[in-house]
Amino acid sequence: MKEDIESIIIDEASLQKKVEELGKQITEDYKGKNLVLICILRGGVVFLSDLMKNIHLPLEIDFFSLSSYGKSTTSSGIVKIRKDIDTDVFNKHVLIVEDIVDSGLTLQYIFDYLKKHNPASVKICALLDKPESHKIDIKLDYLGYEIGNEFVVGYGLDYAEKYRNLSYIGILKKEIYS
Repeated sequence: MKEDIESIIIDEASLQKKVEELGKQITEDYKGKNLVLICILRGGVVFLSDLMKNIHLPLEIDFFSLSSYGKSTTSSGIVKIRKDIDTDVFNKHVLIVEDIVDSGLTLQYIFDYLKKHNPASVKICALLDKPESHKIDIKLDYLGYEIGNEFVVGYGLDYAEKYRNLSYIGILKKEIYS
């Protein structure tokens, strides 16, 4: 798989340090609150796993499975819920955990969907953000890194369900997906 990577943009040690920082800030911000982390499958699961180990509070986790990419490298903008959350989020503080924000459309859809369930609050934690790709304004409350428009894989991010298990984030060579 390494031969398919053009370059590594965030190494494993940097990722772990950033996740620790995010966990520390979230711990401070949610002291004494009923916190529910809602992970967007499948890409967010590696980030969620490391992040929740660094949040030193009681918390619940749940998962959304959505589709807006298929086997493409860009979001179609059409969001389909494949698996809904099971947790009742009424009057709880919800933190959406997302691997990467491209257009922002999927995240806005999830945010609006969750707000209809009357949580105490809904905030967003994203590992990566591609601000150049945004089609809407979206507020990210916790952010790991801003990146350019390169197509990245690793640390949960995939192309055609491959490369998720890389311990770093790298730019995928164009000949792999074009």
